[in-house]
Amino acid sequence: MIKTTYVIGHRNPDTDSIASAIGYAALKQMLGDSSVIAAMAGAPNPQTRYILDRLNIPDPLFLADVHPKVRDTIKREPVTIHRQDSAYEALELFNKSGVRVLPVVDCENRPCGILSLLHLSESYLLPCQDKLRQVTTSLASLAKTLAAPLKAGTAADTPVTLNLFIGAMLEESFNSRIDGFDPRELLIMTGNRRTIQMAAIERGVRVLVITGGHQLDDGLLESAQKRDVTVLLTPHDTATAAWLARLSTPVACLAEQEYVEIGVDKSLAALRQKLLGANVSAVLALEGDGTLAGVATKSSLLAPLPYSLILMDHNELGQAVSGAELVEISEVIDHHKLGNSHSNSPISFVTSPVGSTCTLVARRYRECNLEPDGPIAALLLAGILSDTVILKSPTTTDADQQMAVWLEERSGLVAVDFGRDIFAASSSLKNYGSADRVVSADFKLFTHEKYSIGLGQVEVIGFDEFYRMKEELLDALAEIKQRDNLFIAGLMVTDITTETTLFLVEGHTRIAHVMEYPQLEPHLYELKNVMSRKKQMVPHLLKILAKV
Repeated sequence: MIKTTYVIGHRNPDTDSIASAIGYAALKQMLGDSSVIAAMAGAPNPQTRYILDRLNIPDPLFLADVHPKVRDTIKREPVTIHRQDSAYEALELFNKSGVRVLPVVDCENRPCGILSLLHLSESYLLPCQDKLRQVTTSLASLAKTLAAPLKAGTAADTPVTLNLFIGAMLEESFNSRIDGFDPRELLIMTGNRRTIQMAAIERGVRVLVITGGHQLDDGLLESAQKRDVTVLLTPHDTATAAWLARLSTPVACLAEQEYVEIGVDKSLAALRQKLLGANVSAVLALEGDGTLAGVATKSSLLAPLPYSLILMDHNELGQAVSGAELVEISEVIDHHKLGNSHSNSPISFVTSPVGSTCTLVARRYRECNLEPDGPIAALLLAGILSDTVILKSPTTTDADQQMAVWLEERSGLVAVDFGRDIFAASSSLKNYGSADRVVSADFKLFTHEKYSIGLGQVEVIGFDEFYRMKEELLDALAEIKQRDNLFIAGLMVTDITTETTLFLVEGHTRIAHVMEYPQLEPHLYELKNVMSRKKQMVPHLLKILAKV
């Protein structure tokens, strides 16, 4: 099984998050790993949308969540048996495949029952005393199981229950044995005994099986046809034929009609509950159209998932795509503080105090002696320019500056001009469509001891538009604060021209006494020379939380 690796940034992704994921996936593919796919945990914000469209780079795969699903653990080619196949064929399948449960399906691969080896064995090893002579079968299945050509009558698929008698005695004894039985419910087996063959036909029995490869005696065929007696000629001896006749029962007659099913799109947790809670040996996994996709057993819960994650621009599971805590994380590339990532085995964990994750990705290209193509180089450059606010943020390092120059040469762009284009095209809050989108587009959660806080950030040119939307933005913050049970929820509105941030916050009133920045009005603070959420705002808020 080839495992897919998704390179994915944090929830509510910004440009650096998406650009670094695309750029690193492209590097992995250049290194020969075709199973690596760039992904995103949310829709691109207006800035990222402008950059992707300008560079003609397609969106990465959108993954709303990576919770393991039933489809991730089942085998897609289950061993099944058709409802009209015989118990003998079921035993052959059990023996050949090693499975212990067979889904019984119809012509459209829809399940109509389930057959277990235990149930099948019990049916033949522990029969009811008053049914020892009975054989439930269809004439078509009987003929197929006995490898018996049809000499007279028709071989229908309709199941019937017959009483089996072996004609290995004198005619008088044979007649006395079958007296009292309805001839149309009799299955007679005999060899080359003309008197028994004739007696069975004259009585008009339902089925006459001639064993041992013998033929129907001369002159009896027309009589059998007149009395509607189905005549089968089998090459097997009588003992073998009698045994096979009992195993000719169509599995539809033996299958358990009640079974547990689950959709392939359901979570692995839901499957675990069905397997362990109901104490069942198997659960049938169904496609959306009701057809059988596979069979899940308890071992399915231990099957390795067919995908893993490379986390970009974050390392805290609280910021990761939903379900990341249940999936193998194979690498992390980040430029933030260390959080609570975990792994079951050693992984590559690259972190450095630079201004952009794209700087680290560009550095990996150079370490591998590879160069990104023009569009990828431009995308990585855009990520650096976005996260460092055109290399003016206090988070900007010499490494960011150096990688920007290296990417300029490979993209054919001038970094400063490209950065101005990016911010000019995406600085209007109207581009977000709604106040909720402005707040949530780049919203991150942070935890410190007993407090959880959430911070969003948008870059603008001038604050006029912000003041017109302020009340709507405050309402959106209040909703997020209540929904996520946050101590405070804030939005940094950063003017890249004046290098000033207006901080709109919904939270505990006591923070006003310890904020240490001018309060312009309730809920609003002015933070001059503050542009970085990571390096300036988050450390400051975590510090003042201790004073609240």
